[in-house]
Amino acid sequence: MIVLVALVAGALPALAGCGQGIVPGSGPPAVVAAESTWGSIASQLGGTRAPVQSIITNPAEDPHAYEPTAVDARTLATASLVIVNGAGYDPWASRLLAANPTPGRIVLDVGRLLHVGQGGNPHRWYDPADVRVVAGTIAADLERLDPRHRAAYRAALARFEQIDLARYERLIRGIRARYAGVPVGASESIFALLAPALGLRVLTPPGFMKAVSEGSEISAGDAATAAAQISSHTIRVWVFNVQNATPEISRLNGLARARGIPVVTITETLSPASATFQSWQVAQLTELARALREATGR
Repeated sequence: MIVLVALVAGALPALAGCGQGIVPGSGPPAVVAAESTWGSIASQLGGTRAPVQSIITNPAEDPHAYEPTAVDARTLATASLVIVNGAGYDPWASRLLAANPTPGRIVLDVGRLLHVGQGGNPHRWYDPADVRVVAGTIAADLERLDPRHRAAYRAALARFEQIDLARYERLIRGIRARYAGVPVGASESIFALLAPALGLRVLTPPGFMKAVSEGSEISAGDAATAAAQISSHTIRVWVFNVQNATPEISRLNGLARARGIPVVTITETLSPASATFQSWQVAQLTELARALREATGR
């Protein structure tokens, strides 16, 4: 991956390093998000004043395995606001940005913003509190780049927080009120950030979820524990990321179905790709609530 990024960056001229750079207020901010999860939020906040382009958008591919192209490098180099997830999730984006620096460009590194370092859980869009922090920061960055439309960006943020996220947050509160304490299993660490807000207890070994997320080897002990929790009905619902269905996860999916444990699918990327952040999350939460109702009878 490092070699590929170097080749891509080296194939480009210093697009952003020349000239006067980006001057706040000189025109509509050009926003690029490494992932569509943050890109959707930025698009809703920017509206027609700040066009947004997301690079990783395909819900059928594993974002961890993404390989950038020369087009991606050019897109990043000409942006005035770039949103990267950071925390080890998209290192290719930071390397491409470093290869084509632009004076005045704002880079919002979500991991750095939320103080999530290497080895921490990078899937911050699954933490409802973090979503609000990032949305507020995006709006503030748009104001810095386009101060003439400060009021519009603030109004868009208020609408996003108070109206657009309303059903998403209502579902979270409803699941927590009805199913707090219910034990569940998860194939990887993305769900571990949402579960506390839902009041659910994730029993799958953290080492198992982290290994699957990072594509490293699962320990025999963790694999045995995850399987035993399903076989014994210790967990009531099994949640898995369809964008990272390894042979071990496929085996556990089959085991859960054979034992009559509801299986809920989630994704790392907006699904479908045309969805908004909140419609995607609402659909997943609705399916989770259905599975919990089936599993518990309440």
